[in-house]
Amino acid sequence: MLNKNIASKVLMIRPIRFGFNEETADSNAFQNRSDTYTSEQLQEKALNEFNHFVQILEQNGIEVIVFDDTLTPFTPDSIFPNNWFSSDSNRLLLTYPMATKNRSLERRSDIIEKLRDSYGYELNSSLVTFESQNKFLEGTGSLLIDHASDTTFTAISPRTNVEVLEAYSAITGKKNISFKAFGPKDEEIYHTNVMLCIADEFALLGLETIALEDQKRVVLELEKLNKEIILLTNEQVYENFGGNMLQLQNNLGEKFLVMSSKAKNSLTRNQIEKIHSFENKIIDVPLDIIEMIGGGSARCMMAEIFTPSFNK
Repeated sequence: MLNKNIASKVLMIRPIRFGFNEETADSNAFQNRSDTYTSEQLQEKALNEFNHFVQILEQNGIEVIVFDDTLTPFTPDSIFPNNWFSSDSNRLLLTYPMATKNRSLERRSDIIEKLRDSYGYELNSSLVTFESQNKFLEGTGSLLIDHASDTTFTAISPRTNVEVLEAYSAITGKKNISFKAFGPKDEEIYHTNVMLCIADEFALLGLETIALEDQKRVVLELEKLNKEIILLTNEQVYENFGGNMLQLQNNLGEKFLVMSSKAKNSLTRNQIEKIHSFENKIIDVPLDIIEMIGGGSARCMMAEIFTPSFNK
C-alpha cells in the first residue's frame, strides 16, 4: 500500500553546462574547484552520473520525470531543482526565493505549467517576492519536512531567513522547528538537508553540527514525532554527504533510502542495519563529480512529486 507522505515520483534536471558556481561559493563550503578537468569534461562526467542515477531509480520502480536544462540562461546548479519548488499531496506547488541570481533563473515556467497540467497543482509564488529584500528560503534544501505531522525542521542561514520561514508556515500551516547548525568551516550550514534526513519512522541527524543550546530541543522534537534517531558524525556529514538522503517508495509500496555511494560507504554496519530494520532498501549511486563541484548530493538532485490522488 502506498504511503501518501512518501513520494513515488521525482523530477530531475539533466545538466547541459554543469560546473562550479561562483555565485554560491561564499555560502556553500561543500563546493570545490577542480584543476584536473576542463569545463567540458566536468559536464560529461556529471551527465554520466546523472543518467546512471536516473537509470537506477527507474530500475527500482521509482518514476523519474526528466527535464533537460537549457543552454541559456546559464544555470550551473540546475541539477539541484529541489531548491526552487516543492509539491505536496494537497495540490500545493510552491516556488521559493533563491539567494543568487543564477539560481533564481532556474525557476522555469514550462516546468511549472507541465506540473500544473499533469497533477492539478495550485501555484503559490508569493514567497519569491522576498528575493527583492535579500531574504531567502531555498525549498527542501532549507526545509526538512515531515509530511505526516506537517512539521518542518530548518537550520537558519544566509539561505534560510526567519521572516520567509514564517510566511511559509502561514501559507502551509506547518509547525516549524528552527535551530543553528554549522558547517566544516564553522560557518552557518548552507542547507538543512546536508545534516538531516527525515523518513517515516526514523531520522538521520548530524547532531554535533547543531549549536549546543539547540541540540536537546531538536532531538526532543524528532522523538515527539516518533522518529528513531540515527546519529551521524561530522565526518559523515562534512566529508561524505551522509545527511543528504531521501526516502522514496515505488508503486508497490517498497521503501528506499536514496543516497550517494560516498554517503553509503561512510555508514557503519550498525547504521545500515538500523535503516534495513525499518524495511528500507538502500539505493546508492556514485556522484563524485557532482558532489565535489556542485556541493550537493543525491537528495539535492531530486524534487519530490507528490500525487494529489494519494490524498483522496
